[in-house]
Amino acid sequence: MNQLVHSSRAAKTTAKPAVKSSGKALSPPRTNDPARTMAGILEVATAEFAAKGLSGARIDAIAAATKTSKRMIYYYFGSKEGLYVAVLEEAYRRMRRIESEQHLEDLEPEAALRRLVEFTFDHHSDNPDYIRLVMTENMERGMYLAQSKTIQELNVPAIQAIRKLYDRGVMQGVFRPGLDPIDIHASISALTFFNVSNQHTFGLIFKEDARSAQAVASRRNSITEMVVRFVRR
Repeated sequence: MNQLVHSSRAAKTTAKPAVKSSGKALSPPRTNDPARTMAGILEVATAEFAAKGLSGARIDAIAAATKTSKRMIYYYFGSKEGLYVAVLEEAYRRMRRIESEQHLEDLEPEAALRRLVEFTFDHHSDNPDYIRLVMTENMERGMYLAQSKTIQELNVPAIQAIRKLYDRGVMQGVFRPGLDPIDIHASISALTFFNVSNQHTFGLIFKEDARSAQAVASRRNSITEMVVRFVRR
């Protein structure tokens, strides 16, 4: 189971002008709703980068699909790479936001862990573009995500949530002690990520429809049980 100019600007109504190599600032684009314009650009850019990767994606295509201009995109995001970073950040931000809405703290430890695994599985299955973006950035060896100033803080809540539910489980004698919350997170991510990232090759090799409703439900249950049994005392 995630750059230059950040997608956090999408929540703002103003943005600092990007500077060309000549040192001259770009003039602000004419728009009555910058936040909405940026959000629309991010949405289209997400699909473009997910489908074609960083090198294959085209700013011209994004501008045409959003009925904006390259000048406007560069004004808000600085460059193609800046837009790519913003897309990555927004993808992680969206996942963590939805994850925080699961209210794990209101559930008993094992029920909370089950919900977390099931949520992660469902999110990945329903958002293949997210998986493709993460795969693309791994092919780039994390070079662009490493430049993000917000990616670390975006993912801190995910580990904190696991640590809290795990600690509660240990205190109640439900979970075995000595496990690392980051390792638990990695195991959940690995199992749920593979189910989407390798679905085509896996299905072709083993001649089974991994995307049928029955297969998805069965795999979801298997992954959840594996994680819970691993953590259970």
